[in-house]
Amino acid sequence: MNQIQMPSTEICDRARASKDARFDGLFFIAVRSTGIYCRPVCPAPTAKSSNVVYYPTAAAAAAAGYRPCLRCRPELSPELRVHGNENAMHRALAMIADGALDDGSIDALASQVSLSARQLRRLFLANAGATPLAVHATRRLLLAKQLLTETNLPVTEVALAAGFKSVRRFNAAFRESCGMSPTAMRRTLHNGTVGETLTLRLAYRPPLEFSKTLAFLSRCAIPGVERITENSYERAIGPADHSAWIKVTRAENKPELHLEISAADPRTIPDVVRRVRRLFDLDADLHSALVDLQSDHFLASSINNNPGLRIPGTWDGFEMMVRTVIESTSLIQSVVEHFGDHRSNAIAGLDSVFPTPQQLVNASLESNGIPKSHAVTVRALASAMLNGDIDFRAGQRLDEFVERATQLPGVGLWTAHYVAMRALNHPDAFPASDHTVRRLLGNGKPLSESKADAFSQSWRPWRAYALIHLWHLSENSNS
Repeated sequence: MNQIQMPSTEICDRARASKDARFDGLFFIAVRSTGIYCRPVCPAPTAKSSNVVYYPTAAAAAAAGYRPCLRCRPELSPELRVHGNENAMHRALAMIADGALDDGSIDALASQVSLSARQLRRLFLANAGATPLAVHATRRLLLAKQLLTETNLPVTEVALAAGFKSVRRFNAAFRESCGMSPTAMRRTLHNGTVGETLTLRLAYRPPLEFSKTLAFLSRCAIPGVERITENSYERAIGPADHSAWIKVTRAENKPELHLEISAADPRTIPDVVRRVRRLFDLDADLHSALVDLQSDHFLASSINNNPGLRIPGTWDGFEMMVRTVIESTSLIQSVVEHFGDHRSNAIAGLDSVFPTPQQLVNASLESNGIPKSHAVTVRALASAMLNGDIDFRAGQRLDEFVERATQLPGVGLWTAHYVAMRALNHPDAFPASDHTVRRLLGNGKPLSESKADAFSQSWRPWRAYALIHLWHLSENSNS
């Protein structure tokens, strides 16, 4: 089914009255008497029901002529990402969120989901309440609103960050969308800090086990490329000769992360935000997953104790897959040191750039102690990346990605599903051959891979979330 599953009117009414953050981004509230649309968590007095209209997306509310609220700030709302649904509508939404229309066309987007541009437009109007271009435009303008409010970037750079090549067009579009000019918006709401470092708020629907995600990421962190503590994630980004850095921490008493970005090109900000949201799975439809999984006796205790466990993502799919193939931290560090670049004027401990596919496609990895079988796989992966035979774009079908990945020498189903889970944030990826999973499902005596896969079918389309909880149960039983 292609329809976006907005909560029922009764649920929307209750969520609006209680300002329930679990529904943030799942619907938007438009108030006829004010011409404003809000998040369910808006602190403003609750409007009369007779004055309220609910919309599934911010773009739908904007298309109906409503302006974003200045108090609850819809630009902070988490994305609506319907996990596990691989139909055309939701794949296209995922691709738009991943930047498919930043430089691409509607025709190209429609082709990727096997529709004509006209069919895709009709589908979006019927289910998202706005065209694909309107969804994309609303995302850009809401990002601009956030940058005007939370940063000290000049309006010209805000326009560039939002994807506008003309400041005049940006000013006109912003005024039409928000009812005031960008400079007036900044005078009204600006609370950003002065300096080169920007701090952006990234909201999520609670709960979130932030510290446990950090702990997972720290076990496979790449020295020199990223640094992870009990409370933060850091890495240098950008080219070696102009390195910027980011730091992610958790906000106190709010369902938000704080993203610090230093010295970055404003045009890269949307991509940085997308990557961080994916890294911490901030747009997960976690409530739906838990409703479907919590009745399972294998998962119940972990879900009750850790309801905010999410899929630990990755900053870069190629980097993560190479790390998975090589496995050893010392060997991957050697690869980075010998084949990657060294950053100038970098923060201590974040002075390395992970090698690109171009740098690894013909690399003599065996000379660094990499087993020949692993070296062959890495070079084949680099070649496939350069040829376009494999990529890590959002909106891919799980079976298609797994098929392409397993065509690489040395890549089996475990690796393909594990990479799909972390690099694509695919919620139904499930490496059935995982020994820990098979042992848990067999109560100490490992099930066969086929039986583990059959057992997992009842968890669809949330098998990756089930996997994270199974791994967590295993860690607790071994501690």
